[in-house]
Amino acid sequence: MIGLLRGRVIQRQPPFLLLEVNGVGYEVEAPMSTFYDLPAGDEPVTLYTHLMVRDDAHTLFGFVRERDRALFRMLLKVSGVGGKMALAILSGMTADEFSLAVQGGDVAALTRLPGVGKKTAERLIVEMRDRLEKLEMAPASGAPATTPAAGGADADAVDALVALGYKPAEASRMVRAVFQPGLGTEALIRAALQGMAK
Repeated sequence: MIGLLRGRVIQRQPPFLLLEVNGVGYEVEAPMSTFYDLPAGDEPVTLYTHLMVRDDAHTLFGFVRERDRALFRMLLKVSGVGGKMALAILSGMTADEFSLAVQGGDVAALTRLPGVGKKTAERLIVEMRDRLEKLEMAPASGAPATTPAAGGADADAVDALVALGYKPAEASRMVRAVFQPGLGTEALIRAALQGMAK
């Protein structure tokens, strides 16, 4: 599995990028949000990748942010959503906008995305609501600017609390309530458990 590539973009033709890594050119499909975030010059770029293997093709998808890759992978688990539709969703709205649409049950916002009809939008809302909470993609109302990012000490703390028997949504809320930048996993777990004891 190819999880990350670091190199220089030598060709841009949305949705395709040609990324040169040590003399090897990788053709990567990327959402428009990734294109917007790429440096204009010849600076090195790091892409988080997802390799999709099918009988007729091996397709590599790339994302500037790990959070976008996590959302992409969750979208692939939704019935009727493939790589192309997941890319279209990530091209049409940010992860935060998508999360707000799902949490708010905003079918109209989702149907504005290319290829997403009413039934698909409703399915996205039903199937993604809990998954977004589990991975802390859902922005809390009035959340401070220092919201925990998926994949760091906060995600490890949530996993640990789930292993202790808490439901994913509850564990996520517990960690969000005590999150502060710079706190390690153990400190977050301790603070979350102390918060529950009060």
